[in-house]
Amino acid sequence: MSPLLLLSVALAVAAPAFLVLFVLARRIRNFGIVDIAWAGGFAPVAIFYAVAGRGDLLHRLLIASLVTAWSLRLALHLGVRVLGHHPVEDGRYVQLRREWADHLGLKMGAFFVFQAVLLVGLSTPFALTVDAVQSGFSGWDAAALLVGFVAVAGEALADAQLSAFKRDPVNRGRVCATGLWGWSRHPNYFFEWLVWIAFALAAVPVPHGWLAWACPVLMGYFLTRVTGIRYTEEQLLRSKGAAYRTYQQRTSAFIPWPPRR
Repeated sequence: MSPLLLLSVALAVAAPAFLVLFVLARRIRNFGIVDIAWAGGFAPVAIFYAVAGRGDLLHRLLIASLVTAWSLRLALHLGVRVLGHHPVEDGRYVQLRREWADHLGLKMGAFFVFQAVLLVGLSTPFALTVDAVQSGFSGWDAAALLVGFVAVAGEALADAQLSAFKRDPVNRGRVCATGLWGWSRHPNYFFEWLVWIAFALAAVPVPHGWLAWACPVLMGYFLTRVTGIRYTEEQLLRSKGAAYRTYQQRTSAFIPWPPRR
């Protein structure tokens, strides 16, 4: 299949699947499950592309392996977090319930469908990479694997450090500023963005591979300006207050950097 056909088939499956997920989320009163589905949805999409793609087998295996490792790890982490606190809903969705109270069903249903569209749109680098006709392992492939490994390992480390901090009763009500969190207020988001750089690098040698760079740009915008840092910090300011403001003043928001004194 061509990249455009791969994307079309993925969207035709993902949109109704996320509508069904919306019905389930509404029934169990926890819209946070969409985060698990969105993160985990990239693995089957990448595997489908690798199977149905028409390009070099090595490149199909490379992108499928890289995406699946990242996708399943993130979905598992989010699953533990979201379902572990069920029926308590993530603060972001509690806030959306308040803001969209007048037309909650319509707006949240549209939000779920948008997640499906976003998932498929962001899978463009995978669809392009599986169309690669050149054989052999290139420098771009090596760069993609290296950056991808650093990204997945960094995100896993950041998540583990935050989880360990929260498990300690001594830290109740405090702001995590240890490990990677002492260098960035959102190291998990930074490494999440970095993995999209890896996916774009894998698509560089492919015809129209430059289109893949729209994905890290879009993810960077969403993570820093829309659903990531913005909503997270609004919630943390409500719950942590002055302690979090002090943390904001001395710690980089996104890119890990030595803290200000």
